[in-house]
Amino acid sequence: MSGLFLQPKVSSGTRLAGLGSSYHSAQKNALSGKFKIQPPSARLRVYCMKTWSPINNKKFETLSYVPPLSEESIAKELDYILSKGWVPCLEFDEVGAVHRTNSRIPGYYDGRYWTLWKLPMFGCTDSAQVLREMEECKNTYPNAYIRLISFDSNRQCQCMSFVIQKPSQVAN
Repeated sequence: MSGLFLQPKVSSGTRLAGLGSSYHSAQKNALSGKFKIQPPSARLRVYCMKTWSPINNKKFETLSYVPPLSEESIAKELDYILSKGWVPCLEFDEVGAVHRTNSRIPGYYDGRYWTLWKLPMFGCTDSAQVLREMEECKNTYPNAYIRLISFDSNRQCQCMSFVIQKPSQVAN
């Protein structure tokens, strides 16, 4: 229903402005049969896109819907992170998702926090340094989820995060 809300009108006798509603006129048109009804053939021409299968297919963030990133793609992301002045950091986790293992108390979850790989790379200016640390982390924990995150020290927040290794990607 386009035009359901009109420009603000001032009620007569008051100083208050509000949204004028055309709901009653739309309801009147609906009752009088003035809405255009499309034939069934027009309604059936809808393109339905299949969504991803949630069975054994965990998704972690926006970039997990694209194929695994190559070393070059990760280097470009790192260049972007460093050009913004953000601090790169590596984290790893065995499970890679929030889960309940140690307790069944409502509100308690394991896996909310991943383990830091060393310290955040303060003062890092070259993506090759981060790539070397990434390879070292992959070699040390070959069956772990590894993600790259970046922090903005001015806004004091996490700005970017994406998974760079999943256990299924590891060559045996």
